[in-house]
Amino acid sequence: MSDGGEGNTAYGHKAFKRSRSHFADRITADGRDGWPVEAGRYRLVVSRACPWASRALVSRRLLGLEDALSLAVVDPIQDDRSWRFTLDADGRDPVLGIRFLSEAYDRRETGYPGGVSVPAVVDVPSGELVTNDFQQITLDLATEWTALHRPGAPDLYPRARRDEIDTVMAQVYEDVNNGVYRSGFATTQEEHEAACAGVFRRLDLLADRLAGQRYLVGDTITEADVRLFTTLVRFDAVYHGHFKCNRWKLAENPVLWAYARDLYQTPGFGDTVDFDHIKRHYYEVHTGINPTGIVPLGPDLSGWLTPHHREELGGRPFGDGTPPGPVRPGEEIPARGRP
Repeated sequence: MSDGGEGNTAYGHKAFKRSRSHFADRITADGRDGWPVEAGRYRLVVSRACPWASRALVSRRLLGLEDALSLAVVDPIQDDRSWRFTLDADGRDPVLGIRFLSEAYDRRETGYPGGVSVPAVVDVPSGELVTNDFQQITLDLATEWTALHRPGAPDLYPRARRDEIDTVMAQVYEDVNNGVYRSGFATTQEEHEAACAGVFRRLDLLADRLAGQRYLVGDTITEADVRLFTTLVRFDAVYHGHFKCNRWKLAENPVLWAYARDLYQTPGFGDTVDFDHIKRHYYEVHTGINPTGIVPLGPDLSGWLTPHHREELGGRPFGDGTPPGPVRPGEEIPARGRP
């Protein structure tokens, strides 16, 4: 099992600790867990607000799995039953026929006592949750779903680089992906300062690494870049203010700001990002941190579209492959969520 994604967090008077995913079945080419890769059988449920779910959104786009793995997007604002399909007609997912993601959890395990988290993959025929193991979902999309990848799909988890990718991802997860949460949900000054210091210590090291190379591992985009991007793209909008990670803004770090813009402007990354969902979720749902529920007007998003000049470092974004095609109709980001 792995740590749980958005919606399955624990915080209070103790130090922040991310809950662990309970449903860690894998969808594989050989179907060894009882869930074989099959076009059209599964539905990916995400919140565009959630960094953990956003990994799956980016991977699905880069690998061209839109036709094979359908997409359900939940309302960024949860209620006491957690993630809701209120963005859909009649407040019901048109494929699964349910109003709350918790219904798919209940069909898998009646009375499941844990949290309801995204990303989640649901078996369409049975309506049961298959997995909420966000750490493994994207790795399996890259390695087990290859028969359904688009022509020209990149290799996001190249075998020859996996040890290095795993090392980088572990550091990024501990200090950055999860570090911002430990900072934001800290209940003592000491917890906050330790977590925040760890975030910026790691970001400084990552900036040093990226100063002379376009991507984190090798000369192509890998799973490591996907995982770092989903935190960086939220940094100035929510983590700097809302989670108090405010030693500096991403836009004030020349290397990381250029790196993040490079990825944002790469097809498959920025076209999955909805800043409106991101801001409303964090500022309205986390009432313990922001009791007024006021969503700030800023920051100015126009900088995401400015030249980054990272191509001067070389690199081949998609390796021997090609960029993904246009965003699937119906999955476009509304204007209010874009720069």
